[in-house]
Amino acid sequence: MSFPQSDLVQRGISDEFYQALEAAVGAAHVVVDPKAMEPRLIEDRGLYRGSALALVRPGTTEEVAKVVRVCRAAAVPIVPQGGNTGLVGGGVPQDAVVLVTDRLNRIRAVDPLNSTMTVEAGCILSNIQQAANDIDRLFPLSLASEGSCQIGGNLSTNAGGTAVLRYGNMRELVLGLEVVLPDGEILNDLNGLRKNNTGYDLRNLFIGAEGTLGIITAAVLKLYSKPVLRATALVACEGPQAALALYDRLRSRNADSLSTFEYIERIALQMVLDHTPGCADPMAQEHPAYVLVELTSSDPEADLDTRLEAALAAAFEVEEILDAVIGASESQRDALWALRENLSEAQKFAGASIKHDVAVPVSRVAEFLMTASSACRAHVPAVRICPFGHFGDGNIHFNLSRPLDMSDADFLEEYPAFNRIVHDIVAELGGSISAEHGIGLVKRQELRRYKDPVALRVMEQIKTVLDPEGLMNPGKVL
Repeated sequence: MSFPQSDLVQRGISDEFYQALEAAVGAAHVVVDPKAMEPRLIEDRGLYRGSALALVRPGTTEEVAKVVRVCRAAAVPIVPQGGNTGLVGGGVPQDAVVLVTDRLNRIRAVDPLNSTMTVEAGCILSNIQQAANDIDRLFPLSLASEGSCQIGGNLSTNAGGTAVLRYGNMRELVLGLEVVLPDGEILNDLNGLRKNNTGYDLRNLFIGAEGTLGIITAAVLKLYSKPVLRATALVACEGPQAALALYDRLRSRNADSLSTFEYIERIALQMVLDHTPGCADPMAQEHPAYVLVELTSSDPEADLDTRLEAALAAAFEVEEILDAVIGASESQRDALWALRENLSEAQKFAGASIKHDVAVPVSRVAEFLMTASSACRAHVPAVRICPFGHFGDGNIHFNLSRPLDMSDADFLEEYPAFNRIVHDIVAELGGSISAEHGIGLVKRQELRRYKDPVALRVMEQIKTVLDPEGLMNPGKVL
């Protein structure tokens, strides 16, 4: 293989470094060709473009450890990447080795009685879902990118998705981890225990750390009883206050089965209808806002449709809702879900967007939506506000699309101003500037503005102890 030279000699990186990488993973799995590396250098939305010294694809945890030791000896940064579907630039390298986990794709063990599955970091989320389904179990994490995202990335960002309301985010879905530490040692904590009180909770230290403390190579995932029934409805309402009242009603009556409560405003739904083939408005009249509601149960005798219909009828009587469509078949339920699942992709057709993945207490979601929308329109009156998301757990994707008469470049220049507007409101309401996407590059400075200084200092101390050379995904989070 011909190794790149450019300024590498000045940095002390020689052919021996690349030869050591080849010895660690095999020559076929070390890539230095710029064109071949190009897709791994660009963030999903194209906001950031990085540079790499090489791309390596280890096939085992031991090979990951060897790569880490090689890079540490040469003082070369490492950026782990899964499916490269992140939204905050967390996987963008800068003069680093990109460690791609796609060959770490084995399901190591399945234990139906313990309701656990041990998987490697490169397993695609949809494949894990299918493997659980094959043993009559459910792995509940569900994301729009589930056909390409990898579980290692889901773990590194503490992903949430549309089922958090009932099952929790990744921290609640994992029992144990295997992690390659920055010194190349392997932390083996792959236990399937529900109770384990033997010291510090190291698992949660690495989940959500975005690869800055080590490289997750495997995990023990929790599985759940597979739902055999579901009742799905798209419900129209006047706005967030009415949606909050409906959520409280459904939670009170159906807390044991309420799995999904997703808020969508009309402008976001219209983008899906305009740009997604096969999607159609199930209602004859347009409404200001909608909620996708789903009840699920593993009890074949549960009459979910009747329960959902009764709750919606009561809501209609007190004018909490304007209309509702209940899916009468699997195909109709899937069609209602498609309206939610295609939101992020459809928004791309509207031009540049400024995205905010925020969380506030559920009781203040409506207040946030109304206050933030008003403040953003005061700044740019023609901005198209497309809020949607996981209303039931307080996580709203408060996305802003450029005005029709504004260029993408001009609109993106407003990113800092809109961040200040939205994030200041979130902070005032006791919320978080990152709910499920992570910090990455996009929110690094925002974190320093809003995070408690003591918490930041503790985070920095942990980083220094585990990664004193600062080689693990440098420049991200902190």
